[in-house]
Amino acid sequence: MSEKTQKKGIPGGWIIRNLVTAVVIASLLIVGAMVFLNIATKHNQELIVPDFTNMTVAEAEAAAAQVGMRVEVTDSVYAKRIRKGAVRDQNPEPGSKVKEGRRISLTINALNAKKVTMPNLVGLSMRQALAELQSRGLVLGKLIYVQDMATNNVLRQLKGNREFPPGKTVEADTEIDLVVGLNPETDASTYVPRVVGKMYMTAVDALHKQSLNIKTLRFDDSVKDYEDSLNAVVYRQSPEASQVPVTLGTDVSLYLTVDPERIPSR
Repeated sequence: MSEKTQKKGIPGGWIIRNLVTAVVIASLLIVGAMVFLNIATKHNQELIVPDFTNMTVAEAEAAAAQVGMRVEVTDSVYAKRIRKGAVRDQNPEPGSKVKEGRRISLTINALNAKKVTMPNLVGLSMRQALAELQSRGLVLGKLIYVQDMATNNVLRQLKGNREFPPGKTVEADTEIDLVVGLNPETDASTYVPRVVGKMYMTAVDALHKQSLNIKTLRFDDSVKDYEDSLNAVVYRQSPEASQVPVTLGTDVSLYLTVDPERIPSR
């Protein structure tokens, strides 16, 4: 009786052993196929994204093809200080690691300036007018103070020394000068804040909010292009920061750099 039971158990063990062997072989084949597929398609290879900034689209396409990537223009903005059609920004950023064949999105400088509608700034406070200009993509040029009952009340809006009425179309990034009131019987003074160590646009905005004018913007030799200018930091200002009152509309000159050795500690 025990011999029959033992003999009947042999085929079952043999089947199990063969099933285990088959599973192992199948697993090895699957792993081998995956490894081969990864090698054949370079699925796991990571590439470094080049810097396409300031290239034309054609130049960016050629550079991308050389490293196994492709580019696509997905947006455009306009700035006067860089050449039309040049790449201003990209995603992923330069130096990022991506897989082969990855699409890089490009933002280029528009061939034509964006058009915006001039708002009505007359009657607003200087700060309200500044915020309105910024929201439209326009730039505050010069503050021109004239005697009036209300200090910092906008009386006129000018473009190139001429009246520029609301509703007219103008290119984005255009400078708009404001004629604002100054009541000599009230406190018509301000002070020069410290903007050394601040980035370009932050410094300009801080001075404008103090009712001061920008006389000169001087970028040193380290500033090579538009992107550098946006990232430039003030390393010197004239006049220097002071709590001594100055007249509204006083001129301030800024000196900017991207050289780390010239940037003062904040």
